[in-house]
Amino acid sequence: MARNDSTPSVPSQINLIAVGTTLEGTLTAKDDIRVSGTLNGTLKVEGKAIIAQEGHVDGEVFAADADVAGSLKGDITIKGRLVLKSSARIEGTIKTTRLIVEEGAVIDGTCRMGQLDPKRADALKSGDGATGSSPAANPKAKKQGSFSLLSGD
Repeated sequence: MARNDSTPSVPSQINLIAVGTTLEGTLTAKDDIRVSGTLNGTLKVEGKAIIAQEGHVDGEVFAADADVAGSLKGDITIKGRLVLKSSARIEGTIKTTRLIVEEGAVIDGTCRMGQLDPKRADALKSGDGATGSSPAANPKAKKQGSFSLLSGD
């Protein structure tokens, strides 16, 4: 049976700050955004923030997910997954649920990770896939941890 939707689907779009473009202030976007130029200020994205290798952000970034290949000087807060490509240069504070760091990426600052998705948290509590002690074994254990990482030659 064919499905008959009367509402047309709206494709997601990618907003772009192109190479050679400098933006100052606060930028808010519902869809994904790619920064290949320079942003001096705050970036608030409901979708994915992509900082290209030639991109530079000097300020704060708030997004659902993010891929960083360029440079960021400031704080970055990601609800989901943050991927730091090998060319990424971060100077500031990272707050994310999941972090993937490729070899060669540089972080000069602090990183806070936490808030597992509910299914993963339940699996860890029940002992499925957990290594070491589970959070249920220590009720006073913190849900979030932090560490500092500085890498370089």
